[in-house]
Amino acid sequence: MGDLLSQLAASDRRVLERLSQRGQAWIVGGWVRDSLLGINPSDSPIDIATNLHPDIVSQLFDKTIPLGAAFGTILVLDEESDKSWEVTTLRCDGTYGDGRRPDDVEFGDDIIEDLARRDFTINAMAVDPITGEIIDEFGGLEDLNAGIIRAVGKSHDRIREDGLRIMRAFRFLDSGELGTRVLDGDLQLAITENLQMLGKVSSERKWAELSRILEGINNKEVTQLMHSFGVLNQVIPETDFSRIEHFSGSALVNLAILCSEDKRSGIDLANHLKQTLRLSNEEASTIRFLHDLQMSDLSHEISSLRRFNAALSESMKKEVMEYFGNIGAEFIKASSNVPPNSVGNKPLIDGEKLMQVTGLEAGIRLGRLKGWLHRRQIEENLSEVDEVISMLDTLDWESEEPESWPALAWP
Repeated sequence: MGDLLSQLAASDRRVLERLSQRGQAWIVGGWVRDSLLGINPSDSPIDIATNLHPDIVSQLFDKTIPLGAAFGTILVLDEESDKSWEVTTLRCDGTYGDGRRPDDVEFGDDIIEDLARRDFTINAMAVDPITGEIIDEFGGLEDLNAGIIRAVGKSHDRIREDGLRIMRAFRFLDSGELGTRVLDGDLQLAITENLQMLGKVSSERKWAELSRILEGINNKEVTQLMHSFGVLNQVIPETDFSRIEHFSGSALVNLAILCSEDKRSGIDLANHLKQTLRLSNEEASTIRFLHDLQMSDLSHEISSLRRFNAALSESMKKEVMEYFGNIGAEFIKASSNVPPNSVGNKPLIDGEKLMQVTGLEAGIRLGRLKGWLHRRQIEENLSEVDEVISMLDTLDWESEEPESWPALAWP
């Protein structure tokens, strides 16, 4: 086990040693799982359990943040290494009356009792930072090696304590480059019989967990399994899900792909998901944009490619590529082969110049006309002011309704 401790950074050792000088401390969580699997845990945050109370932990370090002092968690910050550690006091929880959080929390001093209240066996292991001993009372290492997700204790009890554990079970199915794990039979039964527990979980927590699932290496397989268990219908009700042909590395794009066959318009789907998952305005805007796109929008016509290059940010271009998969990648390649416009993407005609030319006053008609000219400038790769002004001869700008004049946009 010495090799396990050798993977600790000097800053990790300092924090653990300081805690151990006043009490006891153990490494718990994802770092333990990754290390035991032989995965380099350098990118995994180290979670620490201790028998020291939160107020003592705060006194031991120069910079701390109480993430949930009532529940015993203190964030310890190290400005030198730009690292942080969640240090949580050992607990023995009471009942979970609302299916979301314990009704009361009692601090404890027994690491085994603390591990017993955790969700799955692969998460219920600890490492003593002094001796290197692995504390594995519930068979977590055996399940880790076998690729099994098993609840600590009775599956039904664990799921009924916190409905989010249903989603966490599916997240832990993703074992990265090692493939996917399987759900223990009792846990499968507990999930199918307690799907309603997800209704007690906040939308924010569900989206946070779903995001991590959708970003996983094996996201397609895990999401399909969630659908077959009825979990997706509980998390995002009244939604038509698509048959997943491809996924990307972006949770938000994958959410759009997952809902791509829903019959709602982009704005209606965005509002639905915003309400259901508490998406941010920016996230909802992305869903709306992607959902309204059609395969026919990926036209390789030069005017469309020029508008695509000029109107979209690099991040939006990437989202389009990921949303459409291989066809999107071909479209991106075609757009990258289009030379930049000779005078760049900024409009050659500003509002003041357009007022001089047309005699129009500031207002909607002038603004829409300016936007339309900018679009034509980009589409035709115009490089002279006179060329842009000549476009006015192709439009009845004096009497036509300006709402019909498209501004620079894609598609």
